[in-house]
Amino acid sequence: MEPRGVRLFLRVWSSLVVLFLYVPIGIIILYAFNPSSIQSWPIPSLSLKWFPVALHDPDVRSAVVLSLKTGVIATAVALVLGSAAAFAVHRFRFFGRETVSFILVLPIALPGIITGIALNSFFAFGGVNLSLWTIAIGHATFCIVVVYNNVIARLRRTSPSLFEASMDLGAHGWTVFRTVTFPLLSTALIAGALLAFALSFDEVVVTIFTAGAQNTLPLWIFGAIGRGQQLSEVNVVVFFVMCLTVVPITIAVRLAGGSGLTASRAAAAQEQVR
Repeated sequence: MEPRGVRLFLRVWSSLVVLFLYVPIGIIILYAFNPSSIQSWPIPSLSLKWFPVALHDPDVRSAVVLSLKTGVIATAVALVLGSAAAFAVHRFRFFGRETVSFILVLPIALPGIITGIALNSFFAFGGVNLSLWTIAIGHATFCIVVVYNNVIARLRRTSPSLFEASMDLGAHGWTVFRTVTFPLLSTALIAGALLAFALSFDEVVVTIFTAGAQNTLPLWIFGAIGRGQQLSEVNVVVFFVMCLTVVPITIAVRLAGGSGLTASRAAAAQEQVR
C-alpha cells in the first residue's frame, strides 16, 4: 500500500490535471452568457443576449445543417463498413489478417493533415468537385475505426458457444443474427455510431481539405476566431457544440461498458430459436 504522502500527492496532481483540462471549458461557457461583446474578465453580468443572435445567424444555421448531414452520412458509412470489417477479421483466418486490422486502425493514428492532403489530392486527380459527399468520405475514414474497434472488442469478449448453441438448436444464419448476434452487438453499434457522429461533428483538419468553399460548424468557428469577429456568437455556438457532443459521448461510454448480452437476454434468444 502506498504511503499517505504519495496518495495525497496523487490526489492533488490528479485534481490539478482535471482543472487544467476543464477550467478553460468553464470559462468559455461563462463567456457565452457575457452581455458585452468584449472578452474581458470578470464578466459584468450574465445574460442570454447573444443566444438569439447566434440562433438567427444564417451562416451558423447553414453550417449546422451541413455538419449534421455530414455526421449522419459518415456515421452510416462507418456502421456498415466498420461492422463488416470487424466480422471479417474476427470470424475468418486468412493471410494478412493482422495487416488488414492495422490498415483499418491507421487513419485515426495518422495526423489529420496527412489524411486531408491525401484525400484532396485524390479528389483533384479524379476530377471530383468538393462537396458534402467529399466531406463525408473524409470523415468516414476515421469514423470507421471507431465502429470497428467497438464491434471487434465486443466480439472478442463474446463466447462462441452462444452462436454454436443457437445453430445446434436448428437456427439458420438470419435467425442467429436476429436473436443472438444483433442483440449482442446492439450497444456496441450504438456506442460506435455516437462516437463516430461526435468525431465527425467536431472535425476541422480533414474538413479544411475536403470542404471547398463550404463551411461546417467547426470551420465557421475557426474562421470567426481567426478574423476576430463575432466572438460573442462563437462562444454561444461553442457552448451548444459542447452540449451536443458531450451527450452522445457519455451515452457511448456507458453503452460500451455494458456486457451487451445478459444471461436473461441469452436465455430469451435461445427460447426464440426453439
